[in-house]
Order: sequence, then C-alpha cells, then structure tokens
Amino acid sequence: MAGNQRVYKQRIRSTQTLQKVFRAMELIASSRIGAARRNAQEAGPYDDALSQAVAALGTYSHLDDHPITRRRTDTQRVAVLVVTSDRGMAGAYSATILRESEKLLEQLSASGREPVVFTFGRRAQSYFSFLGRAVEYSWVGESDRPSDHSIDELARVLLEYFLAPVSAGGVAELHIVFTRYVSMVTQVPEVRRMLPLKIVDVTGPGELDRSEDADAQTFDSSPLYEFEPSQDVVLDALLTRYVCSRIRNALLQAAASELASRQQAMHTATDNAEELITTYTRLANAARQSDITQEITEIVSGADSLGPE
Repeated sequence: MAGNQRVYKQRIRSTQTLQKVFRAMELIASSRIGAARRNAQEAGPYDDALSQAVAALGTYSHLDDHPITRRRTDTQRVAVLVVTSDRGMAGAYSATILRESEKLLEQLSASGREPVVFTFGRRAQSYFSFLGRAVEYSWVGESDRPSDHSIDELARVLLEYFLAPVSAGGVAELHIVFTRYVSMVTQVPEVRRMLPLKIVDVTGPGELDRSEDADAQTFDSSPLYEFEPSQDVVLDALLTRYVCSRIRNALLQAAASELASRQQAMHTATDNAEELITTYTRLANAARQSDITQEITEIVSGADSLGPE
C-alpha cells in the first residue's frame, strides 16, 4: 500500500502543476477579453457609417456595375478564409470552425466550384497541412490580438484575388468562416459571403444586405451631395474601405470569441483539477490509513506470538 501512496502523491503534484498553468491562462484571457470585446463592439458604429455612406452614394451611382459588386462568371475559383486560434486550450473553438469549414468546402466542391483556402491562425494552417490541402496564404501569431498591419494586409490580399483576372488566379467569391461574439458564454460560428457585395439597402451596422421586407424601408429624405473628384473615385474608395472594415470586424469578433472560449475552458479545467486533487488526496489518506492499520495488526500479531504459551 505504500506504493499506492507514492502514486497518489505524484498525481497530486502533477495535477497541482497543471492547475497553476490553467489558472494562469484563465487570468491572461480575462485580462485581454475586455479590450478585445471593446474593439469588436466599437467597430460597429464605423461600419454603420460606412454602410449609410455607400447606400447614399448608391442613389447617384450604378453600384451593380462596380467590380466589387459585380458577379463574376469567368472563373469557378472561390476563396475561403478560415479564422481559428493560434493555440489550443480554448475548448471547441477551433474544432467548430474547422468543422464548418469542411462543410462549406464540400458544398462548394459539390457545386462545381474550386475552393482556394486562406487561413488566419496556426490551428487552421496545421489542420489543412495535415490533410494535404494546399493553403494559398496563411497568417499566424495574432489570432487573439490581430494588428492593424495584419488586418490591412489580409484585406488587401483578398481584394487583389477577387479583382485579379483569371490568368492571375482571380476568384469569383470570398467566404469567411469565423466565430461571432455574442456574449461571454455564447459564441456562434458563422459563414459569411464577403464578395461580391450585395448592395441594396442598410439594415444594420456593417450590413448592406436587404431582408425580405426591406422594400418597405425607405429614406424619408435624401440630401444632395457633391462628389470630389468624381462619383466613381469616391465609390471605389468607399467600397474598398467597406470591404476592409467588414473583414476587420470579422477578425475582431473572432479574437473576442477565442479569448472568451479560452477563459471558459481554463476556468472549467481549473475546477476539474481541484476536484482531481481532492479525490487523489482522499485516496492517499485512505491508503495511508490502510498502511497504518496493517502495521498495527502486524505489531499486535508479533507481540501475541512472543507471549507466554
């Protein structure tokens, strides 16, 4: 039984070490989630203002003829951006996104499309590399805190692919698979088509897609605008900035979701480690008590054997 005590004590020590790691990661995620959530929420008013500006400009321009809104029929290539985490210990965060990505890729392939995979986060890169699927571009190291430089570079690359001719590897559509942040306990995986843009009316912050009953939504009055240097130049700048803003919003939502998932997962892991320590401590005490009882029994038996016959 002495061997059992050593085993339980070793397990207690190793579990305590893991508990410290889990607790540290929970505290790190807790310290970062506030800024990530604030960044995701503060992007909404900017997207809303851009949406209204584009919708207003649409009354003076032919948005359907713009390259960003025009449907491409000259290629079957479709870009898919998969946004996961760089590290593990975030529960089912990355696994859920990868599962949704596989569904989207299967649907695109079944419809005769040719998916072109882009990844943001080391987990997605490792996953597709393991499967032997080619990854066109990959960004790693900033999944829980994407920098402005990485966001701008990612948006620029994806726009270039969409606007590029077929001979240069252009794509007909852009889909993003990410996790939308709802609250600290709710994060929803979402598949969103970013390009080509569907411009019809403003229905909410950062969205230009009209719902079924959007015909009833009209502006009470439309102000008169003068565009400098021209309507086309302003439209190019606004639509490009709007696409970049939507991509930025998706990455910020994903960052907040990752930190929230990691905080929950590490909090649960810390509690589970505490339960294991309690269980192992009880087992170690029971083994120790059994050893003491056995030693007393042996001493009494030895004393009885040495007594007078």
